[in-house]
Amino acid sequence: MRIATFNVQNLRLRQRPSGRRYDGARDQDMPEDATPEAAALDLADRRLTAAVMARSGADVFCLQEVFDRATLDHFHDHLFLHTGAAPLPHRVCLPGNDGAGRDLAVLSRLPLDAVHSHAALTAADLGLPDLPDARPGRPVFCRDCLMVRIGALTLFVCHFKAPWPDPAFDQRRLEALALRALIARYCPGPQDLWLVVGDLNEPLESHGQPRAIAPLMGNFSVDLVARMPEAERWTWAGPGGIHARPDAMLASPALAARFPGACPEALREGLGHDASRHRGARLPDVGAHRPHASDHALLVIDFAGL
Repeated sequence: MRIATFNVQNLRLRQRPSGRRYDGARDQDMPEDATPEAAALDLADRRLTAAVMARSGADVFCLQEVFDRATLDHFHDHLFLHTGAAPLPHRVCLPGNDGAGRDLAVLSRLPLDAVHSHAALTAADLGLPDLPDARPGRPVFCRDCLMVRIGALTLFVCHFKAPWPDPAFDQRRLEALALRALIARYCPGPQDLWLVVGDLNEPLESHGQPRAIAPLMGNFSVDLVARMPEAERWTWAGPGGIHARPDAMLASPALAARFPGACPEALREGLGHDASRHRGARLPDVGAHRPHASDHALLVIDFAGL
């Protein structure tokens, strides 16, 4: 089973009087991404998104920042399949808690044996104290924790609170605690095979500071991205030459032990040329900043025989 995680940066299909059109891979918080010229690159972005996904050869794609199921289906049918890739007939995208509609999604060649959203879950539901200033009954996950079971493997797809404009350390730590509690609920056995994937919004380096995702680390899981060469672990490029490692693959000890040689690969050929750490090849249409597939790399890993 080959599994990919990819933050596709605001994938949304809009219905316009002139027809359907995609939002591009842009946040519109940068002046150059909020102009008519920037909007003209939107479809080119999404063709690159599809191309990177197709090149990964994954059987299962765990996506972050997909607007809704209609967007997911249209993207699959009209862009992904046009790359020549085989269909992904099993798809899910459930509403989460992000007010802008940036939801979690899964596309799979393999049947999904179970799917559970946890968008409505509260800290109290898990026996956890909420943040001191939180409104009563608010959801514990800023977006969702989407649990999908495929055969013997349980996937927990996440997108934690971003550390800007507010550091939001305590919120991300609470999400990590909630995720740990869910794993204990669904996969309590030491031989259970599970994998946490997604954008945990953890910095590349802690510089000696506590890590928000510490509850998921240590003996609890194995950080598969740490199997990559240190210089290759970054997965996101931002303004001003910032590079970070928000994207994660955390395996149960049993899964990591069963596949000791499994190591993620970061596909960066869809990043803009302003992601200066990437010295490798890029897809032909990639621009200085845009068009690009996303501001994230796609991470993919192969569990042969699973």
